[in-house]
Amino acid sequence: SLAVLQALEDGLKKADADPSVKAVMICGENGKFSAGADIRGFSSPRRHGVALGPIVSLIESMEKPVVAAIEGVALGGGLEVALGCHYRVAHVKARMGLPEVTLGLLPGAEGTQRLPRLTGVPAALDMITTGKHIPATEALKLGLVDEIVEENTIEAAIRLANKV
Repeated sequence: SLAVLQALEDGLKKADADPSVKAVMICGENGKFSAGADIRGFSSPRRHGVALGPIVSLIESMEKPVVAAIEGVALGGGLEVALGCHYRVAHVKARMGLPEVTLGLLPGAEGTQRLPRLTGVPAALDMITTGKHIPATEALKLGLVDEIVEENTIEAAIRLANKV
């Protein structure tokens, strides 16, 4: 939603400007990272304001390390947010993918560029063209995530942020 995008942008800019902040951790709420955009919003008139692509680019360009704590799902735009992060920690039960392609939509926040940089072209093409969801264990093997945990994902992401 626009409110989530605006809050994310505001939080990133505030963290970047605060010298006491050494790293940023992005997580979802209630055990889910992000299932991406609500497709019902695609049929409404385009509103001015924040957009996902520039926010993902902002994440990627941050000088402070940004770590994604992925629980539940990171799908579509949610996965693109995670791809913009410098590091990704996923719960062992998490699933990731770009399912919007099954609706005839291409990932719109440069996920098609960032995914192959992490996984290599063959794996990225498979994910991009099929929309399949992959489990965290496969994501680790592909290089999509840096670490998987069975414990508290947020605490693990904070530990990683402090380490880097």
